[in-house]
Amino acid sequence: MRHNKAWLAALVAVPLALSGCSGTGQTTTAATTDAVSGTIAVVTHSTPGDNFWDVVKSGAEQAGADLGMNVTYQGDGDPVKQSQLIDAAVASKPAGIIVSMANPDGVRGAVEKAVAAGIPVITINAGMEQSKEFGASTHVGQSEYLAGQGAGEELATAGATNVICVIHEAGNVALEERCAGAADKLDTVTNLQVDVANIADAKNTISSMLLSDPSIDGVLTLNPGIAVAAAQANEEAGGTAQLATFDVSADVTKLIEDGSILFAVDQQPYSQGYLPVVFLTLQLRNGDVAGGGQPVYSGPAFITKENAAQVAEFAVKGTR
Repeated sequence: MRHNKAWLAALVAVPLALSGCSGTGQTTTAATTDAVSGTIAVVTHSTPGDNFWDVVKSGAEQAGADLGMNVTYQGDGDPVKQSQLIDAAVASKPAGIIVSMANPDGVRGAVEKAVAAGIPVITINAGMEQSKEFGASTHVGQSEYLAGQGAGEELATAGATNVICVIHEAGNVALEERCAGAADKLDTVTNLQVDVANIADAKNTISSMLLSDPSIDGVLTLNPGIAVAAAQANEEAGGTAQLATFDVSADVTKLIEDGSILFAVDQQPYSQGYLPVVFLTLQLRNGDVAGGGQPVYSGPAFITKENAAQVAEFAVKGTR
């Protein structure tokens, strides 16, 4: 996503005028208390070194810079530790909180505490189905089940019938929904659990699966790092399986361009970071609530050989 500063200036001009904010936009409306800072806290289930979450972080920080809001970012894949990060953010009395919910039940208490404290909350990426129930004003992401169906349809069109769906984070409901959606459109789908923190082991696991069962003719990964590992594993196993992935990186776009990967389902993580900061700022400055009680979709978009070069330009910059 490329942000358009002229459009953005027009978007926030009225809220700035109505709220009487300074040019920096760091003061809040009269509806907030003096104890509330101009900080938006982002707390996700990210793990260190995950390119996807680096892009989300970049989007959030850029939106903060564009709007004059201070944005902090923290992440932990353990729902207990993520909840502790949310609790700490609540204690700091931020203007708003942005949370991903890979394990909704695991972070529910912390999210509901934030809402009870009067802090506006927007959820992103995972937890769309639970977002409204937990008190968030909206959710920014994609329908993972529908995106999975789209991926399944594309793989089926390419001739795949027996597909392994590689889940890289245990307990992540969004990943499970993607695989379930794909299974709805394919003859056979087998879920394969790997650990995104150990890419080398993931490659070996995928390679072993392909070598042990020659009838597997498709691999669907749900993370760009795992996608690269799957491409290597497929080559080691003879290169006969059709590969597809969720999410994009510079390496993934290269593999799409050379035909090693059929396509990537892009949920546009830069938007998932950028948009909720915009939405919270508008809510604070003008009382606007985006989405009308419904999720705001950041995807899916499909990256294929036809448009991979265009997307690669932004992937290299770290915005796709």
